[in-house]
Parts: sequence; structure tokens; C-alpha cells
Amino acid sequence: MTDARPRKRSLTLQGHRTSVSLEDAFWEELQAMAERREMSINALVAEIDAARGVSAGLASAIRVHILAELKRR
Repeated sequence: MTDARPRKRSLTLQGHRTSVSLEDAFWEELQAMAERREMSINALVAEIDAARGVSAGLASAIRVHILAELKRR
């Protein structure tokens, strides 16, 4: 079983380093999504970041994006 505690990782978005904390299950699915789309995690997160509203934090936007993608399958 994966760790339920959030794990912080560094990403580069628009040339700037940032950190995002997500649970292992979300990191694993984010990696799988990026691989299916033949893109890097940084590129995928940049897309999610560009589409999120100002009221949503980046980690929340990533979780919601992953959930929406899984529900579409």
C-alpha cells in the first residue's frame, strides 16, 4: 500500500521552481497520465496549472484533474 501522507516534490512551471505536496497514489497516477500522453510531469502540471481557477490551489487542481480523468475512463 502506498503512503497516505503527502509527499513534496519539486516541479518547474514556466521556468520557475515550485513544490507540490500530493499523496503517493496521486503522484503515481500523474506519472501514468503523463506517460500515456507522452509528456513530462512538468508539462502535464503546466497544463493543469494554466486551466485552474485562481481560487484553486495547484495540489487541489491536480487531484481534481486526476479524479476527472479517472471518471472519464
